[in-house]
Amino acid sequence: MDFYRLKKSRSFLVVVLVLALLAVCIVVANIQKKSSGAAPAGMKGGRSGRGGGSVVSVKTQTLEVMTLHGYVSTNGEIESQNSVSVFPDVSGKVISMSVMLGSKVSKGQVIGYIDPSSPGSYFRQSPIYAPISGSIISTPLKNGTTVSTGTAITQVGDVNNLQIRANVPERFVAVLRVGLKANTSVEAYPGVVFKATVSRVSPVVDSTSRTKEIVLVFDERDFRINAGMFAKVVLFTEDYEGLVVMPSDSLVQNGDKYYAYTVNSDNTVTKNEVTLGKSVDGLVQIASGLKAGEKVVVQGQTSLGDGSKIQDITNGVSSAQKSGGEAQAVEKAEAGGRGDGTGVKNGERTGERGGKNGGASGRQQ
Repeated sequence: MDFYRLKKSRSFLVVVLVLALLAVCIVVANIQKKSSGAAPAGMKGGRSGRGGGSVVSVKTQTLEVMTLHGYVSTNGEIESQNSVSVFPDVSGKVISMSVMLGSKVSKGQVIGYIDPSSPGSYFRQSPIYAPISGSIISTPLKNGTTVSTGTAITQVGDVNNLQIRANVPERFVAVLRVGLKANTSVEAYPGVVFKATVSRVSPVVDSTSRTKEIVLVFDERDFRINAGMFAKVVLFTEDYEGLVVMPSDSLVQNGDKYYAYTVNSDNTVTKNEVTLGKSVDGLVQIASGLKAGEKVVVQGQTSLGDGSKIQDITNGVSSAQKSGGEAQAVEKAEAGGRGDGTGVKNGERTGERGGKNGGASGRQQ
């Protein structure tokens, strides 16, 4: 009887072991099945690789030859081209002023009187004459003010002919010359650009501020502009032309080399090594490796490889943000803050913030 029970117990254990082994085999088979099925699914969402079957959505543009305009951004003060301070002939007290701020005067006109008397004495009143024709551009001194022959009573200026006096950092003096064109703007008229031209360049650099002074005259008279206004100036220095241009952030960098992806007729891409030229405000010249008329990828390039398949989702994006360096510089002239500016000088990126003297930046690849 005991032998029968022992034999029955052993048979039960064998059945349990067989069932457990079958369960393990089933689990292993399911795991292998899931693993083998996951690879194709992963490939669908992955990178194209080298001519794989996946498709990458990108944006493109057609390359064109464009001119980039290098510039320096700075600030300046608007003033009369011809202004003269008025000084009395004798010391004494101001007893009468017949003009006020904004009054128009002629050369030689009497605009007030000085009483040179001292206690216990009497002298004839001394007239104050306007040295030039123009307008009173500073508030005259009040009656009763004691003055000397070195005290400025007021200032007369020609408000119809204005100029901008600005300072340019020392590192940009090599490109300064008479005749350079500029776009200027004032806070009173946002979005309005006033054209100006450099008429004078200082022969020396200020040893304290390390800047060189320039004077610009407006190309057209505009009565919206007043003496005393603060001006933002974008001074165009050099033109970089003759090469195709594309956004610099659409390039792929590997070490010291740069690459761009061109689009083929079969919706695949080719990776091209390029040589860069000058760069202004996010646009860069391509000196070699690409030519006008080729279509390049400008967004989505980081997911591409040589031979990748693409889907162009540009939907009418224009080529190379056609505004170019000048239009972007104009925008900065309209919206830039005091002491802030962006530009390029001989392709050198610097970046600068600085009060009245403004600043500039740019990049050379």
